[in-house]
Amino acid sequence: MKYITEFRNKKIVSRLADYIRSISKKHVRFMEVCGGHTMAIQKFGIPSLLPDNIELLSGPGCPVCVTSNLFIDKAVAYSRLDNVIITSFGDLIRIPGSTSSLDREKANGRDIRMVYSILDALNIARKNPDKKVIFPGIGFETTAPTSAVAILNANAENLENFYLYSSHKIMPPAMEALIDEGVELNGYIAPGHVSTITGSSIYKAIPEKFGLGCFISGFEPVDILQSIYMLVKQHETNSPKVEIQYKRVVKPEGNVKAQEMMNEVFELHDDWWRGLGVLKNSGFALKEKYERFDAEKMLSVEVEETKEPVGCICGEILKGIKKPSDCKLFNKVCSPANPVGACMVSNEGACHAYYRYNR
Repeated sequence: MKYITEFRNKKIVSRLADYIRSISKKHVRFMEVCGGHTMAIQKFGIPSLLPDNIELLSGPGCPVCVTSNLFIDKAVAYSRLDNVIITSFGDLIRIPGSTSSLDREKANGRDIRMVYSILDALNIARKNPDKKVIFPGIGFETTAPTSAVAILNANAENLENFYLYSSHKIMPPAMEALIDEGVELNGYIAPGHVSTITGSSIYKAIPEKFGLGCFISGFEPVDILQSIYMLVKQHETNSPKVEIQYKRVVKPEGNVKAQEMMNEVFELHDDWWRGLGVLKNSGFALKEKYERFDAEKMLSVEVEETKEPVGCICGEILKGIKKPSDCKLFNKVCSPANPVGACMVSNEGACHAYYRYNR
């Protein structure tokens, strides 16, 4: 198949749903750990096409959702410093911190600029040599390479006013932590965009250590249903393994050039995930040779006491223990126009996807 219409063909979708019903006998719980999958599953009504014995859970696959309040509070504190420009993606600007957000600080006159790429932030640094330009970097292995490129460019140009405030994370530690914590799962719909960079080998410990299959999926209805079909087949035959459905994009070896740049710039360190706490070697930090671009090491700032929003169950939703509809705030005081918790901010967040497609 070559064209998008084929991946949304109703006959193929119906046939795949029939195949799933014909082989699925056991009760199974599959989790997607990609915000793009969370959105697509709700948008296309995938759960309504499945038999009752198959349950789909949304995991910690949305970068905005797993980002800590402390990270936001510190970004807010940076924005209040003199001669500082914060450059950020639009969804991060809207994440509520303990008492403020970058969006509110912008309304209060702080110099906060929305960018579409970290390379835009580099250009702002070049044009404003008298200002300190900070880019808060969030996201998984998908976005970390772009931050690595920016650091390499800044280093080559000897820019002295550009800083990365990193909360980049890697996915496998979170996938393993969910199982260790006792979340009942029978397989993962593995992320497509992350796997484009990393390849498929990063998931090999999941079937080897835990006996759960991982199927790397695309984002169209046919992609997702084919992945579910293969996960069901693995589970019914007790043959868990890592497989690639999204072969038109994902290669087993991944993007080697992007991996080389990440390995050059970053090293692993312990990082905090919403709902899961601190996970060992789950985040990217700048290596010592590039620490002059590290906002946390080069710029000191006082941060207010961090607080979580009262009543928000985003952490439990990210672990698949609760669904957005279980939250007392959902569709009442919490909505995309007024997000109380991080899971409602981005269109990749479970609460946002449920609000938009499944209220």
